[in-house]
Amino acid sequence: MTVTAPYPKLKRGLVAILRGLVPQEAVATASAIYEAGIEAIEVPLNSPDPFTSIAAIAEALPATALVGAGTVLAPADVDRLNDAGGKLLVSPNIDAAVMERAARHGLVTMPGVFTPSEAFQALALGASALKFFPASVLGPGGIAAMRAVLPKAAIVGAVGGVSDKDFAGYKAAGVSVFGLGSSLFKPGMGLDEVTERARSAAAAWNAAFDAE
Repeated sequence: MTVTAPYPKLKRGLVAILRGLVPQEAVATASAIYEAGIEAIEVPLNSPDPFTSIAAIAEALPATALVGAGTVLAPADVDRLNDAGGKLLVSPNIDAAVMERAARHGLVTMPGVFTPSEAFQALALGASALKFFPASVLGPGGIAAMRAVLPKAAIVGAVGGVSDKDFAGYKAAGVSVFGLGSSLFKPGMGLDEVTERARSAAAAWNAAFDAE
């Protein structure tokens, strides 16, 4: 059985999805988000020159940060992610070859699932956490129904159409990790706005999960 790295215990179950990030803005943007309280940073591979951004962010942020790639679809990209110093692999689907390569490199994995069959397949392949995607289609009710049959120890994430206004509802469904994309970052957005959105998201997570 493939076993990838366990999902680390971070201060908040938040992943910043920086789709469209350009390398020249990577370190400043990721640093601002990290300092605002979001320790996991994902650069989707359909962004401009993503591995350059990932390498720069991984080098700039503390070792406790969880930096990696999203939209990882092929084993060769898993190798490139590892070479860039990334530790987090996020995908929109579940692929056995990708998961096997991720396990070889000891990466944290969060594959995309939408059905019970996909969720159990991902767990059998050693997923660190499950990424229910697109979460807005399933809603808290759909995820809750599947969460009821999943192992209690499984870490469940919601990604896709989710913002900081949705945390409480999804928490009740058993979700503890949230991927924030356009509600947090869009290409061309000013650093001050990204910082404010990241701070708001961190505060909303604190409120929903009774954290400080």
